[in-house]
Amino acid sequence: MNLEKIIDLLTQEMIAFNQNDPQRIHHLIKVHRFAQMIGHMEQLDEHTQFLAECAALVHDIGIRPSEEKYGRCNGKLQEQEGPAYARKMLKKLKFEETDIERICYLVGHHHTYTNIDGIDYQILVEADFLVNFYEDNLGKNTIETTLQKIFQTESGKMLCRLCYLSY
Repeated sequence: MNLEKIIDLLTQEMIAFNQNDPQRIHHLIKVHRFAQMIGHMEQLDEHTQFLAECAALVHDIGIRPSEEKYGRCNGKLQEQEGPAYARKMLKKLKFEETDIERICYLVGHHHTYTNIDGIDYQILVEADFLVNFYEDNLGKNTIETTLQKIFQTESGKMLCRLCYLSY
């Protein structure tokens, strides 16, 4: 099965996982698209591109379980609860074990902005911020600070400036 088909199946699984929650569904689709675009602009190899896109789709899979278990879903709880649900979904879709490990690692660290250990991780963080800036209605100063401190890819920086900082 080709990688695009696998990504489509994973997208369908995530939509079903988040059924009746259009806000989360739209969020994961937007983060995926930004991750896809940054990966293409950064000229990732096919496998790294695949990992970045899959991680973008499942990155917030821990929100619903955190809300059900703790009544809240902060970033640390998402990182704690998400990998087990991502693993189950990825196994169902017959992902390679090494890919499952990396994607689950990214799910378990996507709100941790220190020691980013790969371009797939960096792109996931940047894509999530690009969407959260808008969805959380963050101010220009917060966006500029995040751009300076967190963003590393030239593509992510450019997209951030184009979307939010007219300079």
